[in-house]
Amino acid sequence: DGKIYDAYVIYPKNHTSEANFVEYFVYQIMPDILENKCGYKLCIYGRDIYPGEDAASAIEKRMQKSRMLIILLTHQLINSKEDAYDQHIALYNALIQNDMKVILLEMETIGTYGKLQESLRFIIKQQGTIKWKEEHSVHPQSPNSKFWKQVRYHMPRTCRPS
Repeated sequence: DGKIYDAYVIYPKNHTSEANFVEYFVYQIMPDILENKCGYKLCIYGRDIYPGEDAASAIEKRMQKSRMLIILLTHQLINSKEDAYDQHIALYNALIQNDMKVILLEMETIGTYGKLQESLRFIIKQQGTIKWKEEHSVHPQSPNSKFWKQVRYHMPRTCRPS
């Protein structure tokens, strides 16, 4: 299908104390589980988009080469005054072009979704979110935990090397 990545990962990129876990999750936990243990290929901004590249065009190109999107919902992402460019492009591709599937990972209890942009609320209404509850998981970094099984269920069913 010409795709290089199984999923493009969108997460809040502001460097605040609450973002530390999210960055650890994006750069350590997700690649360990989804890439190393399950054989998927993720595109992560800051790891797969290189210094000196034009960020806007690099983001668009990487998304076009991805089968789906994974968006990490956090209060930081929701309350951010400036909407991330990759989030705009992703939601446009998912909703308007209707050619990208989206997995929403609720990294902290969001509560009411009223502050979310309308496009995200629409996706939540259509398919819901997968909630990260580390405290309920005996082995949060096990690919067999309930959370990771749900994520893998929604991932592309492509030929994956072991």
